[in-house]
Amino acid sequence: MAHPKRRQSSTRRDKRRTHDKAVLPQLTLCPTTGEAHLMHRAYWHDDKMYYKGKVVIDKNEVA
Repeated sequence: MAHPKRRQSSTRRDKRRTHDKAVLPQLTLCPTTGEAHLMHRAYWHDDKMYYKGKVVIDKNEVA
C-alpha cells in the first residue's frame, strides 16, 4: 500500500482544501457580449465561441 515518506505540511494541505469552499460556480460577465459565463471557460454566443472577450471559433466561417 502507498505510504507517504514525509509528512505533508499544513500549508500544502490547506492549499489543496481551499477549492472545496466554493458553494456556487463563479460567474463573470463578458465585456464584449455582456453574457454571463463560467470564469476561465470558453462559451458559445450567437454561433460564435468566445474566450477572454475574443472570437475563437465562428460556425459560419467554418462551413
